[in-house]
Amino acid sequence: MTEPSTTRAEADPAPAPAPAHRRPVVLALMLGMGLAALDGTIVATAVPQIVGDLGGLAVFSWLFAGYLLAVTVTLPVYGKLSDTFGRKPVLIAGVVLFLIGSLLCAAAWSMASLIAFRVVQGLGGGALQGTVQTIAADLYPLKERPRIQARLSSVWAASSVAGPAAGGLLAGYADWRWIFLINLPVGLVALWLIWRHLVEPARTAPRARVRIDWAGALGIFATGALLITALVQGGVAWPWLSAPSLGLLAGAAVLGAVTVVIERRAAEPIVPGWVWRRRTIAAVNLSLGALGLLMVAPAVFLPTYAQSVLGLGPIAAGFVLSSWTLSWPIAAALSNRLYTRIGFRLTAILGISLALVLLLAFPFLPFPGEPWQPTLLMLLLGGALGLFQLPLIVGVQSTVPYEERGTTTASVLFCRQVGQSIGAALFGAVANAVLAARLGADTDLDSLAGALHTTDATRRAVDAAVDYVYLGAAAAAALALLALLTLAPRRFPVLKEADQDGPSASRG
Repeated sequence: MTEPSTTRAEADPAPAPAPAHRRPVVLALMLGMGLAALDGTIVATAVPQIVGDLGGLAVFSWLFAGYLLAVTVTLPVYGKLSDTFGRKPVLIAGVVLFLIGSLLCAAAWSMASLIAFRVVQGLGGGALQGTVQTIAADLYPLKERPRIQARLSSVWAASSVAGPAAGGLLAGYADWRWIFLINLPVGLVALWLIWRHLVEPARTAPRARVRIDWAGALGIFATGALLITALVQGGVAWPWLSAPSLGLLAGAAVLGAVTVVIERRAAEPIVPGWVWRRRTIAAVNLSLGALGLLMVAPAVFLPTYAQSVLGLGPIAAGFVLSSWTLSWPIAAALSNRLYTRIGFRLTAILGISLALVLLLAFPFLPFPGEPWQPTLLMLLLGGALGLFQLPLIVGVQSTVPYEERGTTTASVLFCRQVGQSIGAALFGAVANAVLAARLGADTDLDSLAGALHTTDATRRAVDAAVDYVYLGAAAAAALALLALLTLAPRRFPVLKEADQDGPSASRG
């Protein structure tokens, strides 16, 4: 397919579902996104109770790494399947699989079984994250898409605040198994709403035979498994330059090359080559991969800074972090007023440039400083990233027709997930190296996360470590800016609404 010549952000509108018909589907999407959004924060709070009951302290990090692995490597698979078979069956299958995984997690008898069942949850979570974003673009014309995207962003914001509280209450006053069982009623309501109200566009010409690239899907899964295992375990379970790390990275490189060969020969590849050959999609993929990288700095290290350096308690430290989740959806919701005037690219450039300045400002905060200072920076950073991310997602979804939107959306989210995985490993290594240099010993940042009464030397070491991490995040922001300046076209080649939506609009 050749890229269209239409470049106006306000393309000719196509018929859209009536607001009354969309509401049940939007509610279902928000509930489905809520399942995925709550998962990490609610489980993290209950880790002490889980380890106390099941043991496995040495491997508990795989509760998160296993889930992240499954979500990351299945995103492109579900994206292709949703373009081939439709969004509805893929989303229903994802919700069902997520709920089965939740039920199994609640019945886990050991840490190993819980980790395995978390992978099952992640296999469903991959469908939730990618397909929900794709359906949101199907439901709304271009002018209205920021509204639904802002609602989905608000789900993540609410989850970042409610998740730790809910996890703490359930683990402390009930049983940690309820953090998984609570998913069942929410998921069943979402499932019923999707089944009852989501009606997809009729397909113009059904294919005589649909070929599924199972070899490519397996190659992506195996490559991702080796790469993420190397990133998660490197520097923790074994040294970075040890035989296990080098072996896993080499294996990932070999499998990645084999997967590329498989995908180039496949009739219906899971990750088609056009997602990298088209400048707009390639630029957005690289930019949001850098976003995933820089997001790790505040999400992982700011709570440690707030507790160890500022002396705040866990709840207050969580508020410092959650401030960016308040401004992010607001800026995202208002971004359409800007990108309809200056375009998607310039709006995103403005957002990431502001984020770059804010990330560079963090190391200049006074020591030990006041809590309002990092809180204000995070509030502004959330607004900047809202201006950056949403125009890119809405813009890239608007450059492809209905039958390519699932694959395109999945490729964008996949790159962001990979960026987060790389960021967690890279910034963890940077922080530990700074701590070791300052304290003269092999010190793990995690061991200081809850330290409220540390020595002045330790506080200064943590302050320096987090400063370097934020400088690394600023470098990631600079990479995103470079990708937009050099790769992204001046105006996104936006299709007319009728071409985006296919034969008819999705409606409930």
